[in-house]
Amino acid sequence: MDGNGRWATRHGLPRTEGHKAGIRSARAIVMACRKLSIPYVTFYAFSKENWRRPEEEVAFLFDLLVRYLNDELDSLLERDIRLCVLGEWADLPFVLRQALKHVCSKTKQCKAMTVNLALNYSGREEITRACARLVQKGIPASEITPERFSECLDTAGQPDPDLIIRTSGEQRLSNFLLYQVAYSEFYFTPVLWPDFDEACLREALEVFAKRSRRFGGLDQFDKDNGSV
Repeated sequence: MDGNGRWATRHGLPRTEGHKAGIRSARAIVMACRKLSIPYVTFYAFSKENWRRPEEEVAFLFDLLVRYLNDELDSLLERDIRLCVLGEWADLPFVLRQALKHVCSKTKQCKAMTVNLALNYSGREEITRACARLVQKGIPASEITPERFSECLDTAGQPDPDLIIRTSGEQRLSNFLLYQVAYSEFYFTPVLWPDFDEACLREALEVFAKRSRRFGGLDQFDKDNGSV
């Protein structure tokens, strides 16, 4: 969800206003995905690397997220949306941890859609944690399979993402879902996150729908023409 700061600068506003606008965009995209019956959506909200940002900005982001969680709980329940958190909770502020636990608990029975918030998240560390969990379970190396490994990831029980959307012109993964994106499609857009709305989402989905996903095999055209 890149571009909040640049959006604020372009509008002659402090960076905090960009983050407020980014939260509004996140809410709009959740509602659009729910309307489109998209069952899973994940927001990369705060990475391990984001702790390098100014302390005041980080504190503002967390306070903003607490307010968002408190304001949106009724809406999530009404729309049958479950909230999950990817990443490590321990280093997050106590008030934020409590808000996350409350909303996750209240929405855990919701089934129509799952919204993942990646907070204090690192793809590499998620893989490391998964390895540690396998060791703790005493599973021998000969019995470790991709399926068993996936069960130890933060996304256990969820499908791998079909589409990764990155805004503001950035074209890299930035340590996001490194294991899960093996066959994901990527969509890069110059649109800054606060300007990314339902129309932008639909455009991304239209591009995605036209792609041929072969997962290492052949599509029908290749089969018909003997291509490899």
